[in-house]
Amino acid sequence: MIPVNSVLQVGFFPEIMQDEVLRRLTPVMMPDPQGLIPQQDVQAILTRPSYPITPALLDQLPRVEMIACCGVGYDNLPLDYLRQKGIMASNTPGVLNDAVCELTIGMLFALLRQIPKAHEFVIHKNWSKGAFPFTTSLAGKTIGIVGMGRIGQELAARLVPFKVKIAYHGPHDKHLSYPYISSLIELARMSDILILCCPGGKETERMIHREVLEALGPSSYLINVARGTVINESDLLDALHGGKIAGAALDVFENEPNPDPRFLELPNVLLTPHIGSATQETRQAMTNLAIDNLDAFFNQRPLPTPIVF
Repeated sequence: MIPVNSVLQVGFFPEIMQDEVLRRLTPVMMPDPQGLIPQQDVQAILTRPSYPITPALLDQLPRVEMIACCGVGYDNLPLDYLRQKGIMASNTPGVLNDAVCELTIGMLFALLRQIPKAHEFVIHKNWSKGAFPFTTSLAGKTIGIVGMGRIGQELAARLVPFKVKIAYHGPHDKHLSYPYISSLIELARMSDILILCCPGGKETERMIHREVLEALGPSSYLINVARGTVINESDLLDALHGGKIAGAALDVFENEPNPDPRFLELPNVLLTPHIGSATQETRQAMTNLAIDNLDAFFNQRPLPTPIVF
């Protein structure tokens, strides 16, 4: 049982998620994280990764002992501050793996087989004027996965039946059946498609830069379903414009919901509005797991999915 008005909801939740919140608890609402603090005696916070939780906010909420983040990423949380204050935190890993993997594979085929352009080709009645240009097959390609966590491993398992070779890069060798490449530049050099599944944060900030893109090469592709911060967007824009890579599919950007307008002018990109986990089923499951963590906190049980920091 979660006490009434004991949880501060920070930020906007889409309707299907808000319905789940209101079905299971009665939160204090704070739509704008920069706004006035509506109540100071809340004991927990419910939020989403798109809303930064700052030390300045928490300083005004001295009774908060728990933050439940409705999403897998938690680079919006001040982990050093939480550690210092003894504040627990949780996220919602696992429940969004299927949706993110499905979108990634959809973006992969849309990019290689040029599906959106083929659709427009038919819609604009260009087929009668000639054949659609040849595209690129996936079979036989090497896919490099950056970040072999839960999502990366599930993605790799889904890709194997497409007759591809897989290698991966991350902080550590996880001793999987795929080759571990300790150098990101070397992984890029050997990959036909480089897929980013790594977490955000300082450790991965702008890890995809000019040297990595040059190693990837003019016939290879980049897909990002991680965080916009993992790419140096200026370097990527230069690479796309100059033909240093063949193309990119991006679901995340540094500036959301207003990505760099130069992306909108490029013919070799596929852009989606951060919809990796945006299915009805996934968002309901994420919301309920976040609330399960709150319920465990208030009833002095171990958190189902704690953030370890």
